[in-house]
Amino acid sequence: MAAHTVYKEPAPLLDRENPLESMMSRFNIAAEILGLDDETYNVLKAPDKQVIVNLPVTMDDGKLRVFEGYRVIHNTILGPSKGGIRYDKHVHLDEVKALAAWMTWKCAVVDIPYGGAKGGIICDPTTMSAGELERLTRAYTLALKDVFGPDRDIPAPDMGTGPREMAWLMDEFSKTSGATSPAVVTGKPLVMGGSLGRTEATGRGVMVSTLAALAKLGLNPTEVSAAVQGFGNVGSWAAKLLFDKGLKIKAVSDISGAYWNDNGINIDEAIAYKNAHNGRLEGFGGAEPLNADDLLTSNVDVLVPAAVEDVITEHNAGDIKAKLIVEGANGPTSASADPIINEKGILVVPDILANSGGVTVSYFEWVQNRQGFKWTEEMVTERADRIMSDAFEKVYKTSQKYKIPMRIAAYVVSIDKVAQTYKFRGGF
Repeated sequence: MAAHTVYKEPAPLLDRENPLESMMSRFNIAAEILGLDDETYNVLKAPDKQVIVNLPVTMDDGKLRVFEGYRVIHNTILGPSKGGIRYDKHVHLDEVKALAAWMTWKCAVVDIPYGGAKGGIICDPTTMSAGELERLTRAYTLALKDVFGPDRDIPAPDMGTGPREMAWLMDEFSKTSGATSPAVVTGKPLVMGGSLGRTEATGRGVMVSTLAALAKLGLNPTEVSAAVQGFGNVGSWAAKLLFDKGLKIKAVSDISGAYWNDNGINIDEAIAYKNAHNGRLEGFGGAEPLNADDLLTSNVDVLVPAAVEDVITEHNAGDIKAKLIVEGANGPTSASADPIINEKGILVVPDILANSGGVTVSYFEWVQNRQGFKWTEEMVTERADRIMSDAFEKVYKTSQKYKIPMRIAAYVVSIDKVAQTYKFRGGF
């Protein structure tokens, strides 16, 4: 291992909106620090398999529409590939490739025996009926029946999908294989073999990471303020669990806008309001409206971007006042913003570490399905918290050892694990 490699900032990207470029620029820095040989570098940087499928679906009006779908298997060196399926009109192959690679590093950083994958279908699920979505999901499963499998590739929900879609996928795959196969997919409804603790798992991992980072900074959680961008599953659970630990959540935001209360927002009330108003915070009385862009640069100690990619860029990074950023979303910080944040001395718990609580409990769901045995919620959360804490410590120690930011340290830990396994397995 090249222990004396000097950390260099990533070169400015030509296409800052391309998540694949962002991922690769950080991968390259970590590979240089590790002194990765050319063979291993070339094996790890490119996806193993990219599948593009055309899915003919009969719509409710009787017309046939063809949808384009993707499944990218980035790597299977550590085990079967794992990753969600995204239903969104903006899905594109580069995004799916980047997300698949992030899954490889995410599984490696928390030391679970999975490779990385991701799937997506170009569609607008908000305009489709349940029947249309079911026919689309079943068509996608059928098209990928030779890719999916409990020992090959295990999908999960992502943007635009949830337990319902995973139930359809499991049912369709089970029909093609001639046997009930709950372990082919995670994120299923509880009655079908889903795991207790899965819903809040990603947000809980964000909370565990935040508390671990605050301890390193010598900050008492009960004296700390936070802003949470995004109030979907990850953001709302992260906000609630941090609120329960005594943090003052001064700002939250969702698709309807951002909301601020200098004395702190009661997150239990905000969640109850959201649930009673079609999943939106619009009109919530416990906070004042705030410009959505201003949430990221608001005067708080902790910033949790838990919405979408590329919200922290070179344009706003210089204005961030938080001492700590904990990334609940995938790729919320563009690579061009990294040097600015590092220069300011802000501690960042990167996405591949902070939000890996979700894939950890997905792994537990798969293990339970394989065992044919259900774990208690206490068992799930206790084991997940331990894995998240251990992963944080390992990444933090690596960042201290090489004097590099936590983000690059997370890549160093995960790439090193995959590279070593590749060599032990004998390469190609």
